[in-house]
Amino acid sequence: MSDRRVFRWATTGARVLAGTLVAAAFVVAVTTAVAVPWPTLTRDPVAVTTRPAPEASVLACAGSLLALGRDAGTAGAISAAAPQNLIAGVREGAAPPVETPLATSVAGSAASVFTAEPENRTRTDLAATGSSTVADDDLAGYAASACRPPLTESWLVGGATTTGSGDIVVLSNPGQVAATVQLTVFGTSGPVVPPGGDLVVAAGTQQALSLAGLALGQDSPVIRVSAIGAPVTAVLQTSLTRTLLPGGVDQVGAIETPEQILVIPGVSVAPTDGPTVDTQTILRVLSPSADATARVTVIPTGVAQPVSEPISISLTGGLPLDLDLGGLEAREYTVSVEADAAVVGAVWQTTGFGEGSDFAWYTPAPELAVPSLFATPTGPSPALTVANPTGEQAQVTVDAVDGSSSTTVVVQPGQSARFSLRGRTVYSIDPGGVRVRAGVSLTADNALAGYPVWSGDTAAEPIVVYP
Repeated sequence: MSDRRVFRWATTGARVLAGTLVAAAFVVAVTTAVAVPWPTLTRDPVAVTTRPAPEASVLACAGSLLALGRDAGTAGAISAAAPQNLIAGVREGAAPPVETPLATSVAGSAASVFTAEPENRTRTDLAATGSSTVADDDLAGYAASACRPPLTESWLVGGATTTGSGDIVVLSNPGQVAATVQLTVFGTSGPVVPPGGDLVVAAGTQQALSLAGLALGQDSPVIRVSAIGAPVTAVLQTSLTRTLLPGGVDQVGAIETPEQILVIPGVSVAPTDGPTVDTQTILRVLSPSADATARVTVIPTGVAQPVSEPISISLTGGLPLDLDLGGLEAREYTVSVEADAAVVGAVWQTTGFGEGSDFAWYTPAPELAVPSLFATPTGPSPALTVANPTGEQAQVTVDAVDGSSSTTVVVQPGQSARFSLRGRTVYSIDPGGVRVRAGVSLTADNALAGYPVWSGDTAAEPIVVYP
C-alpha cells in the first residue's frame, strides 16, 4: 500500500469520526434543550376593568279595568270600565320617578309608565302599583297589580274562555321602537299560535285583545308572550259572570320564566257562609316542554306543618292541569310546587260564589336576593307574606321608605311570616342575605287581590376590556 492511499484512508476515517462526534453532540444538545426549561419572556396584555353605565328603571302599569261586549253591535268590542289608582316611589333621597302616559287602543282607558333615571352611575330602585274598583251590572270586583318592567318573554297563567268568562290580554310597549309579539296559547290541544296571535305593538302604546278571540272554549289556558324588537309588559285581565251576576275581576301579572320550584306566598282563603260544592282554591300548573312529576305542598302562614301530605301530580308536556286544593280553613297559606322539569303556575282563590263575590290569581314569587322596593295600593288593608324555603334562618326587615315604620321578623326555615302594611305606601324589604320569597295580599269581605314582590335590580357586573 502506498503512503498516499494510507493517508487518504486516514483522512477519510478522521472525517467520518468527526461527523459522528458532531452528530452525537447535536443530539445531546437538542435533548438537553428539550429537557431543560428555556428562559421565557411574558407580557400581560393591557386590560381595563369598567362597569357598564346603568339604564333607567322602567315600569309599565296594567291601566284601566276593561269590559267586553258592552257594544251591542260588536260583541267582541272592548270598553273602559274603571280607572286605575296608582302610587309609585323610589328610595329616600332619590329623584322622584317620571310618569308618562301610554297611547291605548281602547277609547277612554288610560295606562302609565314610570321611569327613574340612574344617579351617580347607580341604578335607581323603583316600585309602583295600582288598583281599581268597579261595581257595574256586567263587571264588579276589586283588582290590584304591581307595575312591572318589560320582558322579551313572559307567561300569563289564569282565566278561561268558557261561558261566563270575559278575559282580556293587555300588552304595553314602553320602549322607543315597535315590538313584534307572538302569543302562544297552551290549552287542551297543546301549544297553538292562533290567528291573531302575531301582532305589532307600537312604541309607547298599549293594546288590548279578547282572549276568547284567540282561543275559544279553553277552561285552563296558559299564554306565552314572546317579543322581538322591544320587550313588552303583559297583563291578563280576567273576569267572571255567573247567571248574569258578576263574580269578580282581577289583573294578573306575568311570570318571568318557568322554574322547577314555584313558591306562592300569601294565598288568602276567605271564610265561607257554609258548605259549598264549588271549588274555592285551584292550582293551575303547566310544564311547557316535557312530561314531569310535581309535588304540591300547602303550608299555613306561621307554622311549619303542611295541611296534608304533599300531593303528587303527573304533568303532560304542553297541557295545563287544574288541581283542586281542597277545603282550606280561612287563613293565609304558602303553596309550593317542586317539579323535575321547569313549570309555571298560579293559584285561584275566591271569596264566594254569590252576588258581590270576588276572586284573585296568586302568581309565584321570584327569589329576593337583594334589598328591594315594593308598593301597596288603595284598597283593603294590605299584608306582606314572606316565605323562607331555604334551610337557614332569615332575618327580614321591612321599612317604609319615608321612615314612618320599620319591622324586623325572623322567619324560620320552611316557614312563612306575615307583616301588616299600610295602603298607598312604598316599602323596602331586606332579606338579610337569605333567598326568601314574598307576596302582597289584600283581603276584605268582597275584595281579593295579590301579587308577588320582585327582586330589585342589582348593579351590572364589571367587564374587562382589552384595548
